[in-house]
Amino acid sequence: MDELFDLPPAEPTTKQAEGRGRPRLQRPQRDQITLRPSDLESLLPADHRARLVWAFVEGLDLSAFHEMIRAVEGHPGRPPIDPAILVALWLYATLEGVGSARALERLCDEHDAYRWIAGGVSVNHHTLADFRVDHADALDELLTRSVAALIVEGHVTLARVAGDGMRVRASAGAASFRRRDTLTDALAEAEAQIRALRAELDDDRGATSRRVAAARARAAAERAERVRAALDALPELEAAKRRNVPAGTPPREARASLTDPAARVMKMADGGYRPAYNAELATDTASQVIVGIGLTNAGSDGGQLAPMLGQLERRYDRAPGAVLVDGGFVNLAEIEALAESACGTTLYAPPPTPRDPTRDRHVPLPGDAPAVAAWRIRMGTDEAKRIYRERAATAECVNAIARNRGLRHIGVRGLEKARAILLWFALAHNLMRAVVLRAAASATAT
Repeated sequence: MDELFDLPPAEPTTKQAEGRGRPRLQRPQRDQITLRPSDLESLLPADHRARLVWAFVEGLDLSAFHEMIRAVEGHPGRPPIDPAILVALWLYATLEGVGSARALERLCDEHDAYRWIAGGVSVNHHTLADFRVDHADALDELLTRSVAALIVEGHVTLARVAGDGMRVRASAGAASFRRRDTLTDALAEAEAQIRALRAELDDDRGATSRRVAAARARAAAERAERVRAALDALPELEAAKRRNVPAGTPPREARASLTDPAARVMKMADGGYRPAYNAELATDTASQVIVGIGLTNAGSDGGQLAPMLGQLERRYDRAPGAVLVDGGFVNLAEIEALAESACGTTLYAPPPTPRDPTRDRHVPLPGDAPAVAAWRIRMGTDEAKRIYRERAATAECVNAIARNRGLRHIGVRGLEKARAILLWFALAHNLMRAVVLRAAASATAT
């Protein structure tokens, strides 16, 4: 009987004498054409984190970003990407631990959440990388406004603020640090290279070669600029070397990094020494919302208490009721200045352990100023010890969350760009805290 279609060969019905047959498997058929009509809106569930990020961004005042846009209605010019898209992309990427602009560009093509945020708008890694670090002041204003909104809603009180610093690896290698003579030679070499490349650029008439030569000239100019910055940083480093050596001992020659002149070699949490920045976060203890940030290249937290308190007062027109910091922030001059100021902030910080094990560190010393004596006595009370325990539960927790999201290494160079990265982490953290706090308040109200 003739068949319309060829039938597959019949499987043998007899059992093999020895062993077993080959397993039957479902193999991939990648040449099969399938039709899956869908829109971006249907890709994500209603409670997806990307939707929370977008809702948060829609509630922000992005006028500072809009003022930088030159393409306006009624005038020529290609419309740029909506800043809300770029803000949402970086906030979501920060929450997911993505810190590379190239990786984010790839995810916008491959990952549904990033595709949903982009909404069909094409983004490239140059735009993403520039946007991430070029708007530190606007991001700082977003931090102030978003926290102020939580203060108005009653979620943040500033009754107690915990401060802590953490060392974050800088984008510089240990071998990039050079002494003055080496830096001077490197600057002369870079300037000579710039002159040669500019001459080559003027002589070459080929368009492609001119573009290549122009790129090489820009790279040489950037290197020369970094070398100059390293030379400018040497006097400060040399002064610090002189302060930190015993009298009569010649200080070691200072060195600055050719890669990131703002980076400093610091002692890290594991006991090693590497180029790093000191990132400082001030957190409201009741809500775990980051209310202030600081970034320095100082190797310690000493002297950073007053600037942080001043920053909080400028942001929110009031100082915190109490500030909780570790022993690294303790500075007797700052304690006296804090007591003399009208801010009304109470300091909770552990007094240093005395060299004499028989002496009680909570007993004032004969030469202590009244404010310092009061601080020592206060930290010996049970009430102060109970309050101070909130610092570890707040500041250390927030630091750990930031590190889990990738704040271990800052891949940009310079204090201003590094500060922008720290602001992204603060905004992303506060976004999730705002969602939790508002959900808890809504559940309580019902």
